Amino acid sequence: MRPTYNLAAAIATTFALTVGADTTITCDANNPCPSSSPCCSQYGQCGVGAYCLGGCDPRYSHDLDSCVAAPTCKSADYKLTTLDGVSANTEYLGDASSTNWVSSGTPVVYDDDSILLTMAQSTVGTLLMSTHYVWYGKISANLSTSAGAGVVTAFIMMSDVHDEIDFEFVGTDLTSAQSNYYFQGITDYDNELNLTVSSDTRENMHEYTFDWQPDYITWSIDGTPLRTKYRNETYNSTTQQYHFPQTPARIELSLWPAGLSSNGQGTVDWAGGLVDWNSEYMQNGYYYARFSEVTVECYDPPAGFSNNHGSAAYYYTSTAGTNDTVATGNNNTVLSSFYATGDNPKYNPSASASASGTSATSSSTPQTVPGISGGGARGDSGSSSSDSTSAGSDSSSSSSSGTSSSGSTGFSQGTDASGTSQAPKVVAGSAVALLGFFVASSPLTSLHFSRNTTYSTARMENERGELVDLYVPRKCSATNRIIKAKDHASVQISVGKVDENGRYTGENQVYALCGFVRAMGESDDSFNRLTQKDGFLRGVWSASR
Repeated sequence: MRPTYNLAAAIATTFALTVGADTTITCDANNPCPSSSPCCSQYGQCGVGAYCLGGCDPRYSHDLDSCVAAPTCKSADYKLTTLDGVSANTEYLGDASSTNWVSSGTPVVYDDDSILLTMAQSTVGTLLMSTHYVWYGKISANLSTSAGAGVVTAFIMMSDVHDEIDFEFVGTDLTSAQSNYYFQGITDYDNELNLTVSSDTRENMHEYTFDWQPDYITWSIDGTPLRTKYRNETYNSTTQQYHFPQTPARIELSLWPAGLSSNGQGTVDWAGGLVDWNSEYMQNGYYYARFSEVTVECYDPPAGFSNNHGSAAYYYTSTAGTNDTVATGNNNTVLSSFYATGDNPKYNPSASASASGTSATSSSTPQTVPGISGGGARGDSGSSSSDSTSAGSDSSSSSSSGTSSSGSTGFSQGTDASGTSQAPKVVAGSAVALLGFFVASSPLTSLHFSRNTTYSTARMENERGELVDLYVPRKCSATNRIIKAKDHASVQISVGKVDENGRYTGENQVYALCGFVRAMGESDDSFNRLTQKDGFLRGVWSASR
């Protein structure tokens, strides 16, 4: 039996972003979200803010207006050579005109010609999601995969109702790409097919393409079509529907550790075993997959489409979640704060309300930044029952009640590598600029870094309220190096003393690793590579003009 998972990638946290300890409200076909937390995230948890943006499932949210409408398709050639067009999911509020991608985890620019999606120990990888959706089109990605047992690279299309088209790459097989598709997350073991790649997927960049038409999908590699699936081959007599991807979807690029002991055994087996955190494929302290370019050619809506009321956004007219319930309009796609929803998009309880710090701290505060799923459904132990009933499917007759195994997640993003399903929550943060590094959920005072561990991530907030990401590998720098960050913020780095066990001595120390620091938002030529020498970094970050 093939395993079940939903991709989960790490959320880079700030001093104001922690995992909520209060009870999570879950959502499914029988339990829609309440009005207080109206938006059902992509892995079945209720909240506000980012829960109501990309990945918000209209079927299980409080009402059809709870999810914010999705920005329509934009034909473009996205060169992934800088992070200028990438916003963290703790910052993005739905304005697709301001950024092309939403990230969680740690993307890193490589040689000014590509972006690395990284996966360090005690994290759950990195995920990039397009801000514009695609409703049929030709989508290509140029990439080289990661490698190693338990390590999975993915390039997929994922809709808010869990229609999905996949290329997935298991790190123990560097000559194949797994092609797959799903309708509303329903598992079908016959949907997957391995495709042969002409050369090593890690050592070489290849172009992978979905040609997604209303009547068929073609998977191509390096311009050669290798598989075509026709809609008329997907009819399900039980649900009287075509189980064919048919709703607007985001592009998702990811690297994640399927081989964690906390995952189901089927998932671990499928991924080739447990992740080896001392593998030769770990470079600078992380596994990585490399993406250089994504191209999108948008197609017209399906023949007979009559729900055209504008061109700015996609939205749903029914909880059926099929292509005949998709409409286009000039709907708003932007929230005013991380406490706003599609029902109340202008709500902003505090002028500073954001994912980096809000005024609400009580345990009853809704969760605002969900974990984002991007890998796809796979049958394994623990998969849940999903109601696949629909009132108006893709060229189908009237619906009948049919229950199928739906790909439920045994792997979650936004916490640590333990695989728990708790989503992160925004809480109030201190105004001081002294920040700690995020290394899973381990207490900083107990951290011990070996010489083989080489990478960590931090984020600071300057006095102007701007967030700046720091990427700090091992091997330390000279003392008191000042790294200029975006818009005149500054970051002061100093080296601390290290005992024979590799731990800091002294008080108020931040345990991290060092080598170079990059300030998010800077141009490519502003990378600051520091003089390398043995030791560990003690970080003190201060914001100044």
